[in-house]
Amino acid sequence: MKDRPLPLAVSRREALTRCGLGMAGLSLGLLLGEEQKAHAARSPLAATPPHFAPRAKRVIHLFLNGGLSHLDSFDYKPALAKHAGKALPELGPDGDDRKGIALPSPFAFKRYGSNGLMVSDLFENLGRKIDEVCVVQSMHTDSPEHGDARQLWHCGSIAQNSPSAGAWVTYGLGSENESLPAFVALCPGNGQLPEDGSTGWRAGFMPPIYQGTLVDTGEIRDVEKLIRNVRNPFLSGPDHRRQIDLLHKLNRRHLAERGGDPTLEGRIQSYEMAYRMQSAATEAFDLAREPDYIHRLYGDTKPAQQMLLARRLIERGVRFVQVWPYHNQPFDSHENLTSLEPVARHCDRAISALLTDLSARGLLDETLVVMCGEFGRMPTAQGEMEGTVRTGRNHNPHCCNVILAGGGIRSGIVFGASDEFGYRAVEDPVHVNDLQATMLHLLGINHEQLTYHHAGRDYRLTNLGGNVVKGMLA
Repeated sequence: MKDRPLPLAVSRREALTRCGLGMAGLSLGLLLGEEQKAHAARSPLAATPPHFAPRAKRVIHLFLNGGLSHLDSFDYKPALAKHAGKALPELGPDGDDRKGIALPSPFAFKRYGSNGLMVSDLFENLGRKIDEVCVVQSMHTDSPEHGDARQLWHCGSIAQNSPSAGAWVTYGLGSENESLPAFVALCPGNGQLPEDGSTGWRAGFMPPIYQGTLVDTGEIRDVEKLIRNVRNPFLSGPDHRRQIDLLHKLNRRHLAERGGDPTLEGRIQSYEMAYRMQSAATEAFDLAREPDYIHRLYGDTKPAQQMLLARRLIERGVRFVQVWPYHNQPFDSHENLTSLEPVARHCDRAISALLTDLSARGLLDETLVVMCGEFGRMPTAQGEMEGTVRTGRNHNPHCCNVILAGGGIRSGIVFGASDEFGYRAVEDPVHVNDLQATMLHLLGINHEQLTYHHAGRDYRLTNLGGNVVKGMLA
């Protein structure tokens, strides 16, 4: 059959039909951009009403970089001791998962709380507060690889350049304090970024103003080093204000000539934010202003100082604080599980102190606290490598634990469960996107309605999935 020739002309009726469809498509595009236009019409970080009454106003996210072993912290599995030194039966569908022998935890477990939850002595402080938190034992993710798994946790998908959760929250709700960033990421890197760089706090395809502000907490006790270049060493007072006003005027003229470049807009906003931060940040980041009993409560480790700083920031209106206790991957325990001990104990005391402090100040009810890593670990030993026997665990995307507290979370419960070996989530499984949908819900945001139009379609934090987990809500 020969190809039909293209018509040289169209009928009047067909021409009108085509034009009508074109106008409909144009109208749809205009409607899809209304929310972004509304954001652009006001200050990008102006406080915005949520979709409905929120249970939480702010988020503190302690990210255990590397993937904490759930089997050595909050998911006790006596079956591993029973099968110690043997291959586990029917472990899982992945070929590599069958390698290795059952590896019981080297850490002692003890019952805590009204439900008698078995908690490792790595987290004995949190164990004593177990009735104040929700332990999710049925989390799962999509990737066993660090980079993809972390990107899914922080950005809701493994697509390149997707915005981080903190950027989405900032875009949706704005800031409560115009003199401080709405989104802050704390990492003690001494100039080094965490693994995967800025994935955890990037703005992605959103305007840069929604990106998290990285604070290197390597010199946390010295405010001048903690927030470098926050003060102008040559000008102060009215002279500095006039300089900023002139710079703002020139930048706005430059922006107008380029049709509203969002990257340039973000840089202009960052200059103004830096000016406003000079006094507010110096006060907010100065831990020396805290009384002695607070320093004794938290301790002097890096994670402790970061959590104390996180509390100071959220009580001053910072919307989202992300804490990386270490810049590398201290919870990536392939070689020897005992390497977990110092870093886990530091985080245990720090987050327990944070919960105590927030509760005493009446802030816990309006602050969602999250502690998690990118995935869990396997119930089997890692095995030999180059003739060396390794007593660590490999990555496990099929099951991990998350600790939640405050901000509308149902306390004193264990949600979901894994199988008898801790390999897979089997009861009430919770995907990463489900947790993100639940977080947004607690902040008063419908995760399906918080969208950003980019590259021809609407994007959201929860990608194409996500359900609010009502069983975790108070």
